[in-house]
Amino acid sequence: MPAATSSASVNVDPSELEKFSALASRWWDPESEFKPLHVINPLRLGWIQQQAGPLDGLAVLDVGCGGGILAESMAVAGALVTGIDLAEKSLTVAKLHGLESGVPVDYQAISAEDMAAQHPGKFDVVTCMEMLEHVPDPASIVRACGQLVKPGGWVFFSTLNRNPKSFLFAIVGAEYLLRLLPRGTHNYENFVKPRELAAAARGAGLSPCGMAGMEYNPITDHYKLSGDTSVNYLMAARREA
Repeated sequence: MPAATSSASVNVDPSELEKFSALASRWWDPESEFKPLHVINPLRLGWIQQQAGPLDGLAVLDVGCGGGILAESMAVAGALVTGIDLAEKSLTVAKLHGLESGVPVDYQAISAEDMAAQHPGKFDVVTCMEMLEHVPDPASIVRACGQLVKPGGWVFFSTLNRNPKSFLFAIVGAEYLLRLLPRGTHNYENFVKPRELAAAARGAGLSPCGMAGMEYNPITDHYKLSGDTSVNYLMAARREA
């Protein structure tokens, strides 16, 4: 993982914020650039529930919530959800969609590090999906997640592995050949190997306790969870009670 930034509050890449802000109006269009997130969201939610159990009544924080796709689905499952992001245009879209859907989520424009300083140990579950590969210091986000979760609580990450196969599949394939994502969505240098994420989690007082891979079949246009973590993967971790 990259070296730590000098200040937790500046752990953001302005070009990444601009990238997602430019696309903000299309977050909830299932045929837009965010189609893959809509398609994989039931898989992500199901895996979270499989690991942590029912979310009903739990305090959940979605770090890097974007337009609120995962946040809303966890709220529908009964969780008391807070979503945070620094892309304010995305948050505006999330809030507007929440008004239309009637699904209550507390959206806040705040960094994970600042949230951790203000609300340590507040949440039963913390999720951080498809975000670590978009920040200068992913280890800082992992530490913040570890601070935010209650003892005995769960933290869930999803990100991209760093190896030649992930470069071929996630960048060459997804962005240039299949055009599932806009070109420039990902920077290979920011991908995170599972062992790096596991080490960061342990350093944050978390115990990694489960992993799953996410595979895409371009012929059937179908995503599935599997044991292959070579490209996209999810990791579950718990804070000791």
